[in-house]
Amino acid sequence: MHELVVWMQRTLIPLLGPPGMFVVAFFDSSFLSIPEVNDIFVITEAAVRPGTAWAYVIATTAGSVAGCSVLWWMGKRGGERLLVRRFGPERVEQTRRAFRRWDLLALAVPALLPPPMPFKIFVFSSGVFGVPFRRFVVTVALARGARYATWAILGAAYGRGALSYLKAFDAWFDRYDVVVVPLALVLLLVGLLVARPQS
Repeated sequence: MHELVVWMQRTLIPLLGPPGMFVVAFFDSSFLSIPEVNDIFVITEAAVRPGTAWAYVIATTAGSVAGCSVLWWMGKRGGERLLVRRFGPERVEQTRRAFRRWDLLALAVPALLPPPMPFKIFVFSSGVFGVPFRRFVVTVALARGARYATWAILGAAYGRGALSYLKAFDAWFDRYDVVVVPLALVLLLVGLLVARPQS
């Protein structure tokens, strides 16, 4: 896997530019699983080309949405039996409870947060549990777009030194994820309620 990541960074992305990021994000969000490769590449490309960092953010977000859409479609077609076979009944039930309690926030928060926060099970479950495709796409696009935009801004501002922020954030999240995830859900819910137009 390391050789694949090196090839992507040294050959694919320099050759294709932002479309290369689309390809990487698509496969990472669908058929492969390379933890945080998109975050790392967005930082490094923004550090080298800060003036076009926005193009890498858009391409990476679009690729992630496209890849996640494949999993949504597989979940919709394959149903709960396929979901259970892939992730196990206990994790599926936990995911079902999360969707019942938090609705689309159960998808948005994992899209924002780094590993070890699971994400693909929520993507797959969105198709199984009947989340409308348009709402699914908007949720993933906003969450992933915010995530990649944040790292691009840090990459443009601090260069490759922003990778140390990514590493520190990962270590902090790994230590406090039990507290961070519920807090993030609550804060997002409050933000949505405040931003909701008053009737």
